[in-house]
Amino acid sequence: MGSMVEGKKRSILKVFKRKSIGNRISPVNNILINLFFIMCSIVCIAPILLIIAISFTDEKVLLVKGYSFFPEKYSVKAYDYVITAGDTIWRAYGVSILVTLLGTVLSLMVICLYAYPLSRQSFKYRNFFSFFAYFTMIFGGGLVPWYMVYTQLIPIKNTIWVMIVPYLMNAWYMMIMRTFFKTTIHESIIESAKIDGAGEFRIFFVIVLPLCRAGLATIGLFCTLGYWNDWWLPLMFITEHRLYNIQYLMYQTLNSIQYLVSGSAQFAESAKILAELPSESARMAIAVLSIGPIIFAYPFFQKYFVKGLTIGAVKG
Repeated sequence: MGSMVEGKKRSILKVFKRKSIGNRISPVNNILINLFFIMCSIVCIAPILLIIAISFTDEKVLLVKGYSFFPEKYSVKAYDYVITAGDTIWRAYGVSILVTLLGTVLSLMVICLYAYPLSRQSFKYRNFFSFFAYFTMIFGGGLVPWYMVYTQLIPIKNTIWVMIVPYLMNAWYMMIMRTFFKTTIHESIIESAKIDGAGEFRIFFVIVLPLCRAGLATIGLFCTLGYWNDWWLPLMFITEHRLYNIQYLMYQTLNSIQYLVSGSAQFAESAKILAELPSESARMAIAVLSIGPIIFAYPFFQKYFVKGLTIGAVKG
């Protein structure tokens, strides 16, 4: 009897060994896969490193030698020009940080409050509200009606809210969160909470949201990137300099430098100013200053971001 049990154990172990061997990657394929991802990482990181190198390059060397990862002469004149130009850049940083934080929190709230009822089978009008959201992804009213909404119907032009409200709702992000709610929150959890006397709002805020941190982090990262990198809304609705965000300030600075470059051939005074102005390196310095904070923010989302991307993944 003991020998039969031992024989069964050995056969089971052999089956598991065969499966594990079958799922292994050969050393050659492993090296090729690692090389592929290393090349992809280099392609993604190289432009950022080049921008940083250019921002620390002396302007005269840059005009003569061109762009290089290893400049012949380093200089911080571009950063001195950008930082000491006044308090404009620090005010723009403050506006960008405020808009990004406030916009991300409000956008997550609106998206989750819209997506959660659509994920519930007991919600009677979920098909109607789903169509109401999908319809906006296919058809739009156009630029002129959209502009009139935020200038006449909702008069928030030249306010901080005009850079937040238009991006509060995103139908695509809502679909992702609805799917995440469906696959993560089972009806049995909700029914158990109802039996214990919890209401809908308490279930949502106390039970549902803590269980969906991965989805919240994923959508939160997308919203954060969208608000931080936006320059289109200030271009359309902002005319007061004190409300410029960092991206629109960079856009304005690039236009100013381009104006000086185009006029230097006609006016000797402009040419003299341009000779002292770190035009190329200043552009890259502004780019480095604008992307710096968002790069440091990503590691805080990374843990949940990877989980959020695997929503609906097929497991073998």
